[in-house]
Amino acid sequence: MRIGVVFPQNEIGADAGAVRAYVQAAEELGFRHVMAFDHVVGADPAVHQGWEGPYDVRSTFHEPLVLFGYLAALTRLELVTGIVILPQRQTVLAAKQAAEVDLLTGGRFRFGVGLGWNQVEYEALGQDFATRGRRIEEQVGLMRRLWSEESVTFEGAFDRVTGAGLAPLPVRRPIPVWFGAQSPPAYRRAGRLADGWFPQMSPGPKLDEAKAIVEEAASQAGRDPSAIGMEGRVRWTGDAGELGALAGRWREAGATHLAVNTMKAGLSSVDEHIAALSTASVTLGLRES
Repeated sequence: MRIGVVFPQNEIGADAGAVRAYVQAAEELGFRHVMAFDHVVGADPAVHQGWEGPYDVRSTFHEPLVLFGYLAALTRLELVTGIVILPQRQTVLAAKQAAEVDLLTGGRFRFGVGLGWNQVEYEALGQDFATRGRRIEEQVGLMRRLWSEESVTFEGAFDRVTGAGLAPLPVRRPIPVWFGAQSPPAYRRAGRLADGWFPQMSPGPKLDEAKAIVEEAASQAGRDPSAIGMEGRVRWTGDAGELGALAGRWREAGATHLAVNTMKAGLSSVDEHIAALSTASVTLGLRES
């Protein structure tokens, strides 16, 4: 099980030096990858009365693909989007950006994608929230062709490409695409299309049910369910024993990857996030104390 970290989007701030210090410390502590969440804009609760989303206009988010262009020169960690909200983005441009990150990292990029939940954000980016499920399936197929073929001609329900292609092509052709999933339709979509998936729950009966749906959908699509990766997530609470126990449950559940999330743990500086990761790395056996 490969263990990485969740980039603390909401708490890292705007200082590029803090971003650099965090990621380089994570690599030194033995972690294997860094995952970044995605939101382009936040809703203003003063305008959207009764707003209940977990993020708003004050929540800090670095744009993950631009961020990864910066990190590619600073670290050997694998860079992972977890997740880019793909249907609210232009397909070909997203494919180009992903190809560039893959190229700059020498193939150390995993493109996590999903549907999102924020209608305000879809509106701001000029896309249709209602068709996002159908659109992402078309997008992934088109992107894989763009990453693998010199010239592509494609006409779908949402995108049209006539004799055009990306140059340079990425190192990995195609780039691995992982799906965020938290509903039966999304589990089935992951089984049909994804190289891996990100469950949105802890190990237990609900994960077992979700995993069974993913695997059944993969089999029905003629794919090998065992070839589909699964990345769990463990939240840092300050209790190293609790962290280690939950990581063990993810390993038993068949996770191929795991990410340690230090956000919303009461940490107020990049140094405190790094200190938490230092303890976690010892607990998870990434280095000796």
